[in-house]
Formats: sequence, C-alpha cells, structure tokens
Amino acid sequence: MDADSTQVMTRTGEFTFEGASTPQWEAEVRARLAAGVHRFSGPLSDLIARDANEGDTRMLVADFLSEGLNYSKYGELTTEYRTSGESIDYGILLDDRVFAFVEVKHCGQELDHRSLRPAKSQAGEDGVEWVLLTNGRRWQVHHVGTAETRGSGLVLDVDLLDAEDAQETLDLLFHLTREAVEDGRLDDLRRWREALVAEQLADALLSDAVIEAVRLEVRRRTEHAGHLGDTEDIARTLREDVIARGLLG
Repeated sequence: MDADSTQVMTRTGEFTFEGASTPQWEAEVRARLAAGVHRFSGPLSDLIARDANEGDTRMLVADFLSEGLNYSKYGELTTEYRTSGESIDYGILLDDRVFAFVEVKHCGQELDHRSLRPAKSQAGEDGVEWVLLTNGRRWQVHHVGTAETRGSGLVLDVDLLDAEDAQETLDLLFHLTREAVEDGRLDDLRRWREALVAEQLADALLSDAVIEAVRLEVRRRTEHAGHLGDTEDIARTLREDVIARGLLG
C-alpha cells in the first residue's frame, strides 16, 4: 500500500467508525505504520525470493518491531529467552514486564499450531498473556491467557504483502503497535473476537436492543402497526426457530 495514500485515508477519517474523529496520536501511528509496511515490503520480498534462513528473518522482524510497531530495539525487546534448545526469539517489555513473546520462523515456513507450541508453553510458565508468531510476512497474535484468565486464541492474523486487503491489514496491525497496546486497543480487539463465538452471538440476538430493532424492521416490511405481545413473538421465534437450541444456556 502507498504510504501517502494511507495518510490521506487517515486524515479523512476512513479508519474511524460511527462518525468519531481520529485522535491525533492514532493518525500519526497509522501513518508511521503504513510507511513502515511500505518500506519493509521490498526487503521482505527479497528474503522470500532467496528463501532466507531464520536468522536473517529474525533481523527483519526485529527492525519491523522497532520501526513499524515502535518497540525500542534496545529498551523493549529482550533476547533473554533465546537458548540453544527450544527458545523464544524475543520478549516485548512494557512497563518493565513481559507483555508478549515473539516466535520467529524463517520466511518460507508456514505458521501452524506446532510453531506456536514452544512459545505458548513458555508463556504459560511465565504468566505472559500474548504470543506473536511470525515468518516476517505473516503476523499472528495469540492470546494464551494466564493461570487466572482463559486464553482467547487467535486474535490477529495478517499478511504484510497482501495487496488485495492492504487497508484491512494496516487496520488490524495497528492494534499491535506499542501506542495501541498501551491504549487498550489490542484488549478491545480480543474482547471483540471473544464476543463473536456462537454462544455469545446467540445471547446478543436475544438482547432487548436487537429484538426491538427486529420488531421495527418487521413492522416496516409488513406495514403492521404492532400488537400486544409482538416483542414476545419475535423473542420466541428467535429462540426456538432461528438460534440452534444447543447454543442457549
């Protein structure tokens, strides 16, 4: 994606929702991120073309974490978990504690549950809630939870070289920037993912607000003025005929 055009989209509010204006810090972060993705796309393509090894991929990942996502290479990225055996490539420090582990695979390797296993196991031992899994091109963010909190699983999955969904890639990747994490945006995205499981959506469909919206739409379509008990009719139909019985508690 062209970084300049992305800055225009940011200024014009294309990344905002429900008429809200974009905070200045967010506009600046999005512009920096777009420029970073644009700048790194060439070196990343070169790595992929020569099937670079994990060490070379690791260097690009560290640079992108620093220049694109704004984690200080020398103050917020630690290699203390890297050992001779199974290890974690980086830990990301925020407020002097590990916010996430980063597991890097070489640029030609597919990411799967086996790639995630070592970092997820280490995160469980150390009480680290997040794991980033990447091969330089594809970036996944997994919420693994802690002993006190249940993990949400895959929260973010983007391809830096996906030209067709470049805008969506930037919008999702924004949640991983240091500023967005500190503002709670990554946690907001996690809660959104959690709310999209079938059981949660079934509960949302039976909320008063949704039932009222459905009632108004059905009245509009049928030109029916409404009657006593029409709300109960809709709730019953949703519960018994629209939503699978097994989803209701």
